[in-house]
Amino acid sequence: MLNFFTIGVYGSIEDVFFQKLITNNIHFFCDIRHRRGVRGSKYSFVNSIRLQNRLIVLNIKYKHLKDLGPSKEIRALQIEKDTQNSESKKSRKKLAKAFIEAYKEIFLNPFNLNKFVDFLTKEGHKNIVLFCVEEKYLACHRSIVSDRLKELGHSVQHL
Repeated sequence: MLNFFTIGVYGSIEDVFFQKLITNNIHFFCDIRHRRGVRGSKYSFVNSIRLQNRLIVLNIKYKHLKDLGPSKEIRALQIEKDTQNSESKKSRKKLAKAFIEAYKEIFLNPFNLNKFVDFLTKEGHKNIVLFCVEEKYLACHRSIVSDRLKELGHSVQHL
């Protein structure tokens, strides 16, 4: 059994973000964003190159799982619902049902989570974090992935 964690960046500051990884003894960092950049300087520390360089210093392995990152078309379903609810991406509390269903069908179901878990196990990783930008995990697709991992018997904690 592996220990999975989820983490977002919105609402965080650089030192606190990385301290959460250190405190929880994270061995493997899974970037499940489709695009690996964040606009503006406030969260630039999670832009791909800068993030990977910091993880190297912390001795945390990094992998971009682009196959788990929702496409522009799927994100449009969520944007439509956010607009209807007069919510911004940063203030959203949960995902729209249409987004969840489409994400599972197009991205999560075809992705072989068991094969990925086997890889992590063989490599000796025990504490793995799933990363995307949203602060609240229920407002992010990482909650969908983590729910599936729970179904497979793994522990999941949201940082």
